[in-house]
Amino acid sequence: MKLDPSLHKTLLQLATTLRTQNANSAPKTTPEQEAVDKAVAELSRNRDAASAAQMAVDDMENEILRIQSDERKLRRRKKDGQDALGAETDEERRRDLNHDVYTAKSRIADLMSELQEAHNEIHALRNNRDLAQSRVKDTERKVADARAAAEAAAAATPEGEDPAVVIARLEEKLPSEALAEFHAQRLENGVGAALFNGRSCSGCAMVLPATGISDIRNTPKDEVPQCPECGSYLITDIS
Repeated sequence: MKLDPSLHKTLLQLATTLRTQNANSAPKTTPEQEAVDKAVAELSRNRDAASAAQMAVDDMENEILRIQSDERKLRRRKKDGQDALGAETDEERRRDLNHDVYTAKSRIADLMSELQEAHNEIHALRNNRDLAQSRVKDTERKVADARAAAEAAAAATPEGEDPAVVIARLEEKLPSEALAEFHAQRLENGVGAALFNGRSCSGCAMVLPATGISDIRNTPKDEVPQCPECGSYLITDIS
């Protein structure tokens, strides 16, 4: 590649800026944003837990209402049977009514036992729900604090010059022919141009053989030598 010695450093700067731009193209997550993401994930888990806890309370409350409804029906059935017994004289009919009253009493006793167990269980379920809801509120505050910290960190981070602007400015300084050769080489090996430190190419990090080093050092000043290993254009002087 033919290139004025005064532009060798510009070529290296262009290659370096392009590599930096590619390295930074993937979005980076700051520690503050990681804290936000972690808090949001925790909030989602806690909300799911609170929802499940509330659902368990709702189910048990519905079960209590069912038991109470069944109990009321059975007590009416028991009373109706007892009232009917007072007026019934037929022995077979009285046996049926006594059996019905006995069955109602027995079922009422079972329901009262179920109701007591349900009341004991719903007390624990409500405590669990209240704890889950408290955790949700705590995590909501944590998310708000984390977001505030992330916003503060973003505001405090200085914005550098747009790499695209820097690249355009550097490309304007280089001859079109040299620029085309550089981009062709960069397309081939992803580097294009790299610094030569006297022994190795910074593009491929290979220590070059003595003959290759000699050829590079003997390259005319108005030319840019290439690495015999990776093909990158080597800048030998950045002073």
